[in-house]
Amino acid sequence: MIEHAVRFPCFGGTCSVHAGGEGAAAAVAGARAQLLAWHDRFTRFDPRSELSRLNADPRGRVPASRELVLLAAAVADAGRRTRGLVDGALEAAGYTQDLRRPVPLPLALRLAPARRPAAGREPGPWREIAADVGAGVVIRPPGVALDSGGLAKGLFADLLAERLAGAPSVAVECAGDVRLGGTAGLPRPVPVADPFGGAPLHTLELTAGGVATSGIGRRSWLDGAGRIAHHLLDPSTGRPAFTGIVQATAVAPTALEAEIRAKAALLSGPESAAAWLPDGGVLVFDDGTLDVLPSRGRLAAWGETTVAA
Repeated sequence: MIEHAVRFPCFGGTCSVHAGGEGAAAAVAGARAQLLAWHDRFTRFDPRSELSRLNADPRGRVPASRELVLLAAAVADAGRRTRGLVDGALEAAGYTQDLRRPVPLPLALRLAPARRPAAGREPGPWREIAADVGAGVVIRPPGVALDSGGLAKGLFADLLAERLAGAPSVAVECAGDVRLGGTAGLPRPVPVADPFGGAPLHTLELTAGGVATSGIGRRSWLDGAGRIAHHLLDPSTGRPAFTGIVQATAVAPTALEAEIRAKAALLSGPESAAAWLPDGGVLVFDDGTLDVLPSRGRLAAWGETTVAA
């Protein structure tokens, strides 16, 4: 079987689409075009984007595209299931433009405050967000802004992979969030990157499902007060979270589910992180050591996030 693939910059990182079988070349090209279009529609850095227009809309009920309604639903669901720890209504402090000069991770850790687990906001803005998929409406109080972030990457990987599901082999990566599938059930390696810049630390092998990595290795900077900052925030303080974990990779049934788990694991800190990874994953700590976690067979207890294409 010949597999067609394309790799390109998107969503602040690198995206790729792989598919095999008849018609795969056209399907891969179409998936690339779709991801680039979603990037433009859901960026926070362009006031003309669909996401920015939603956030600026003075109405409480705003008609929106299916993808934006699904994103709002994912934000509300992630907040509920993590008790506000994963809060997609919290924009990254000081993260108002694409980063050009990131601070290297070793220096960021030396400048970081004392380590502590993050905590959710109860109540938080996520409680005020709702989505009516059938009506195509996002419901939230004016002024509550959605931050697409990692949840959008996981959602879009799932949507595209499900569109391609009839192909023998499928892999969609959206800047670190991966969804695998295909009718042939072929195993595919998924390397886990080293946040300190070395060779891959571990390789996962899956035939289907989602993998997501959340970390502070690529996006750290100095804020206006000269303090070290990054894009993963402690919802209870609104400040960057330094928990003792610099990167978490999660395995889950979908990329969106994996994204929620990876963020929750990193933010909760070393003592509680493993509880968020029932289907396995990899944790990387401040000192560069790692913990590879196998599946514990708890999928039914955790629940499964599904996305309808």
